Amino acid sequence: MTAAEFERAVGDPGRAYERVQELTGQEWDVDLPGDRARRFETDKMWHALDFLLRRVGFPVDVVFGEERIPGADDWSYGPPRCLTPEQVRTAAEAFSATPPARLTEGVTPADPAAAEICPTIVRERGEPLDEVTAHYEALVPYFRGAARDGDGVLLRIS
Repeated sequence: MTAAEFERAVGDPGRAYERVQELTGQEWDVDLPGDRARRFETDKMWHALDFLLRRVGFPVDVVFGEERIPGADDWSYGPPRCLTPEQVRTAAEAFSATPPARLTEGVTPADPAAAEICPTIVRERGEPLDEVTAHYEALVPYFRGAARDGDGVLLRIS
């Protein structure tokens, strides 16, 4: 969200929900370059992505967000959370300094299974983490664009 939209969203959770729905509708079938997109989905890879990012000590929680939106009700799996424009810049810098191979370095199929990581493609079948790192790679230009534009990010798990 632009800095102005972000400020309104944090102060008015109802408006934040409306704006998220608008952006989802606008970009649902549109394939924008990552640095121009106003929304991003990790699909079912959010849990595995969080697992790998925490392992490497990523400085910003780009999966769940750093702060809860005050007064917001649950939108799906909990209330929405956010990253301030400053946190977005920090994340973009960390993405640039963290190659995808670093996320999976030393990770065996047993590690996500032991941590009970969803989705089952990762946890039960011991599939390679390529799909997770592909989502990570897609986050890089998304956050780069948001940082460039001074945007904040609203996050929700659904």
